Amino acid sequence: MNLKKRLTITFITLTFLPIILTVVTFGFLYGMVSYRGNDIEFLKDFSLKYASEITELAEETYYEIEAQLGIDPDRFANVDYLNDVNLKLEDEASYLIVRKGTHIFYMGNSDENDPLLKKLPAYGFSNKETEAGYYFKGLNKIVKQFDFHFKDGSEGSLFVVTQVNNVISSHLVFRIFVIIVLVLVFTSISLTRWINRGVFYPIRQLNHAMSCIAKGDFDYALRTEENNGEIGQLYKSYEDMRLKLKESTEEKIQNEKENRELISNITHDLKTPITSIKGYVEGIIDGVADTPDKMNRYIKTIYTKANEMDRLINELTYYSGIDSNRIPYHFQRINVTEYFNDCVEDVGLDLESKNITLNYSNFLSSETQIIADPEQLKKVINNIIGNSIKYIDKEKGEIDIRLLDEVDAIRVEIEDNGKGIAAKDLPNIFERFYRTDASRNSSQGGSGIGLSIVKKIIEDHGGYIWATSKVGEGTCMHFVIRKYRDAQEE
Repeated sequence: MNLKKRLTITFITLTFLPIILTVVTFGFLYGMVSYRGNDIEFLKDFSLKYASEITELAEETYYEIEAQLGIDPDRFANVDYLNDVNLKLEDEASYLIVRKGTHIFYMGNSDENDPLLKKLPAYGFSNKETEAGYYFKGLNKIVKQFDFHFKDGSEGSLFVVTQVNNVISSHLVFRIFVIIVLVLVFTSISLTRWINRGVFYPIRQLNHAMSCIAKGDFDYALRTEENNGEIGQLYKSYEDMRLKLKESTEEKIQNEKENRELISNITHDLKTPITSIKGYVEGIIDGVADTPDKMNRYIKTIYTKANEMDRLINELTYYSGIDSNRIPYHFQRINVTEYFNDCVEDVGLDLESKNITLNYSNFLSSETQIIADPEQLKKVINNIIGNSIKYIDKEKGEIDIRLLDEVDAIRVEIEDNGKGIAAKDLPNIFERFYRTDASRNSSQGGSGIGLSIVKKIIEDHGGYIWATSKVGEGTCMHFVIRKYRDAQEE
């Protein structure tokens, strides 16, 4: 649930729930006040309890009336005395009615048309020892009746009348206040727990997660499926950030590892030719090459080792540029048959000098074209063939180049009869600096990045490359590049 909905629900709840519960409470209290069956109802049980609260304000007056009735009932025939008592009861929303025989002797509210006068019970109706009084449902009045005899022997009844809807006792006010406070406290606690569980707890989790990020711990994940709305979006943003930071950190660690490996490779691969060059130069200086023929061999060896260093440095420099996308491609339409005919002619002479047979098969149409960078594609072919030359261990070496039609693409296969690649090494040969020869035999040389360069160039041409091999039989490199088709042909 989003924050806007939570705030709306909180506002509605805080506004209307206390009102509703308060109305229910007052309704219940009003029901207690107005509980009645017949027109006149004796106040007992819970009604008695309520009646005691209503009449407790007049309790001292009741005691005074009862005491006076026992001492001198005729005082209630004294209008001045009755006025004094009635004045006390006025502050308690009550008044006196005194009846002598059947005649109303005194009326405390000065209303001769009071409908209560016609409903007052006869002498002896209420027993003060067992009843708290009685309630007139139509008039909302509680009546406390005291029966006595005047000194002349006539029957007398004194009525203390309390208007219910005008009386609010201190206990009633206190209870209403307590109920309202409890309602508000319960509502506040419930909403606080709801807001805490839906907003503050997720924020604390997010804060903990961010502290983990600050410490370099990128494995603390937040469960985004448990949250929605703004909190859920925040969790998802955190997860995206965490995964990207983790990926970036892992990539940085991998790059640092590869850089260390690169330095190690360069040190190893450059150390051997440099040592040879130094040795031959020292031999020349010391006069070891004392004949023209020997001097010529020394110089040729130095030249060869210098070329190896130059090739290695160029390869590393080239890979650094292509890996950071600093080497631009110059794509153009190439006729595949014409292009590979030239390539085969170039590499054929070099292979012949190394006693390696080159077999070339072209199963493509002479009109087949591709979009490629000629120089970069030439580097792919040279790297693959150069790699094959290093690992041919047969007396009679062979390299086959085949061009195959794949309907919408061409497939180039370059296969040798070298020592092959083990199945465990085959998936890794296109990785940077990966070499199957753990000893790094200097006779084979190389930086271990030739095939990774090949893979990069082929992928930048929109193609893909893979290898198949059998140990002792040879290796075949396959790469696929889409054909060029102009709009008219399409």
